[in-house]
Amino acid sequence: MILAATTRLAETVLHGRLLFGGAARLRARMMLDDLLARAEIWVHAASVGELNSASVLIEALAARHSVLVTTNSETGLERARSCGWPAVLAPLDLPGTLGRFLDTVRPKVAVTVEAELWPTRARLLAERSIPHVIVGARMSERSARRWSRLPGLIGPVLKNVAALSAQDAGSEARLRTLGLPQQAIQPRLDLKLLAPSRVVPPAPSSDRDRTVLAASTHPGEDEPILDAWLAAREGTPGCRLILALRHPDRADQVTAMLAARGLAFGRRSAGAEDHPLLLADTLGEMPLWYDRAGICITGGSLVDHGGHTPWEPAAHATAILHGPHVANFADAYATLDQVGAAQRIDARGLPAALAGLLADPAAARGMGQAARQVLAERAGDPAPLLDLIGNLVNPGATSDILGEG
Repeated sequence: MILAATTRLAETVLHGRLLFGGAARLRARMMLDDLLARAEIWVHAASVGELNSASVLIEALAARHSVLVTTNSETGLERARSCGWPAVLAPLDLPGTLGRFLDTVRPKVAVTVEAELWPTRARLLAERSIPHVIVGARMSERSARRWSRLPGLIGPVLKNVAALSAQDAGSEARLRTLGLPQQAIQPRLDLKLLAPSRVVPPAPSSDRDRTVLAASTHPGEDEPILDAWLAAREGTPGCRLILALRHPDRADQVTAMLAARGLAFGRRSAGAEDHPLLLADTLGEMPLWYDRAGICITGGSLVDHGGHTPWEPAAHATAILHGPHVANFADAYATLDQVGAAQRIDARGLPAALAGLLADPAAARGMGQAARQVLAERAGDPAPLLDLIGNLVNPGATSDILGEG
C-alpha cells in the first residue's frame, strides 16, 4: 500500500514537471511518446553490457517471435537498435507509466536480463498474468543483505517469477533465500559466456601447435615473452610468435625494441600476416590470432593489470599460460588451473613452461580441449530456457529456436 501510494505521488510530481517543459528523455520513460508497437516478448536489459551479454538469447527469440527491447540508457538504446531490434527507453517503475506501456505492447512474456528487480513492474505483470522470466540472474552478497531488510518488497517480486536462470550457484542460493520459489529455478546460464561458447574451434594442425599468441600485452610483458620464445625456438625450430598489443598505439615503441634486439619481424598494420615474429598492432583481429595459435599467454597477468579474459582462448581450444596477476578473472583462472586447462607461471618460469608445451603438442592440445570444456560447462545450454519462453508465448509449442552455432 505504501509503495503504491508513493509511486502514484511520484508519477503526479513528474507529470507536473512535464507541464513546465520537462526533458524529452523523461517523456520517453513515462511512455508519453507514440513510439510503441505490439510485441510478444518484452526484453529488458539495463544497458550495453547486459545487452551484449544477452545478445545470443535475444537474437534467438527475435528469430521466432516479435520482440521489443527496453533499456535504461541512451547508449543501450543505440546498441539495441544497431542490432536491428525494435527498442525504446524502459518505462519508469510507476503504475500509470507501466500501464500505458503494457496496454500498448501487450506482451505475452516479460524477460529481464541479469539483475533488474522492480516491485511495481513485478506487481503489474502478475496482475495481468504476464509470465516474468529472469535470465542470467545475479545477486551479490551485499545486494542480498540490502534486500533482506526489505522483505515486503523483494518477496512479492520473486514470488511471481515464472522462471529464473541464475548466473552462478551463489546467486541462485541467495535468491532462493530471499523468496524465489524452487519451481521457478532453471539451469544456470552465464550470459557473458554464451557467445564465446558458440565459437567453432579450428581443427588441430602442426602449424597451430608451433604458434604462440601473446594476447593483449602491456608494457613490461613483451620483453620476457620474447625471451621465452627465443629460448623455446632453440628446442622447437620454426615456432612462431604473434605479439598482440593491448594498445596498438604502443606499436612504434615495441618496434624500436625489436629492432634494437636485431630481430626480424612483420608488422600487421603494414600488411604482414604470416611472419615468424608478427607484431599484431591492429584492432578487431584477435579471433584470427586465436585461431592460429595453439598456445596463448594472456596479457595483463605477468604485470599487475588484473589479467585479461581466459574465455576467448578457451573458446578457440587454445592452451593457456598466465601470470600471477589475474584478479579480474580469479575464479575462472583458478578453475582452469585446477583441471589442467591453464598453467600459472611468472616471468622466470615462462621459458620452461613455453618450451615444454611447444615440445609436447599433445599436451597443449589437451589443455585447449579442457579449457573449451570448462567454457561450455560454465556457459550452460540456453536451449531449454528458450523452449520454455517459447512455450509461455505459445503454450504447447516446441521448437529449436537457437539453431546451430
